[in-house]
Amino acid sequence: MKPIPIEFHLGPLTIHTYGIGLALTFLFAIWYMARRFRCAGQPSEWLYRDGMKIVLLALVGSRVVHVVANIGYYRANPIQIPLVWHGGLSSFGGLLFGVPAGIHYMRKNCPELGTLRALDIAAPVLMAGWAVGRLLGPQLMIRGGGHPTSAWYGLAYAGEAGKRIPVPIFQGLEDAAIWAILLWIERRTPRRPDGLLIFLAAGMWGITRFTDEFFWLAVPPVWDAVEVMAIALSVTGWVGVVVLLRRGTRDRRAGRSRPLPPSSRSGGRESASGLAHPGG
Repeated sequence: MKPIPIEFHLGPLTIHTYGIGLALTFLFAIWYMARRFRCAGQPSEWLYRDGMKIVLLALVGSRVVHVVANIGYYRANPIQIPLVWHGGLSSFGGLLFGVPAGIHYMRKNCPELGTLRALDIAAPVLMAGWAVGRLLGPQLMIRGGGHPTSAWYGLAYAGEAGKRIPVPIFQGLEDAAIWAILLWIERRTPRRPDGLLIFLAAGMWGITRFTDEFFWLAVPPVWDAVEVMAIALSVTGWVGVVVLLRRGTRDRRAGRSRPLPPSSRSGGRESASGLAHPGG
């Protein structure tokens, strides 16, 4: 199979397929985020107004972190720094810049909404966005594949010899699976603690990102900054899940052990809310 074209020309203009894919991904993410905020009963119009600002900050963070992590290469090849269509957008950098920006604009436009609750609304969007973005971004860029392979699923990528592990496709499937799990948990646990979805997303995504980098991308398999950040993110996510679940269990036990008010102990008498309690 021939590599997917990474660019095409419209007269004197060179259009990079990678850039078109990322633009479509960002538009999808803004639309999906607005839909989830609207379904949660929150204002959503601000996302169409401020969403691109968040995206631009995330892009800047993605490139800055990638360049810093590979400063030796870019010091020797500074002309490569702006050439993002050659690859080199760090997901961790996007989170580092994009999440605080998103929280800032959310607080301005949804002052009644708690931060953890807002992040839970955003968690499935992040996973869906990554799933789409893997297929429309790295899959369409120069040197987008993983290790060489002779397996039937190997694909050809521009700038790389032979068939390669189609890591972007595998990552898209992983992210789609996490998205489906988050939606399932969201629908099955209406009384879950705020923050559970975003911590679960961090825990699961961090694990998959570590395994992808270590087994399919790193040459040779080593622990570098990406693997370390992935493990740190995953550990943070799972610790957050444990803390939230333990706190919820403790609160439920405290609620069961709390003595009933006098009106609840006297059969059939009404409580302050006007609802009658059944007799013993």
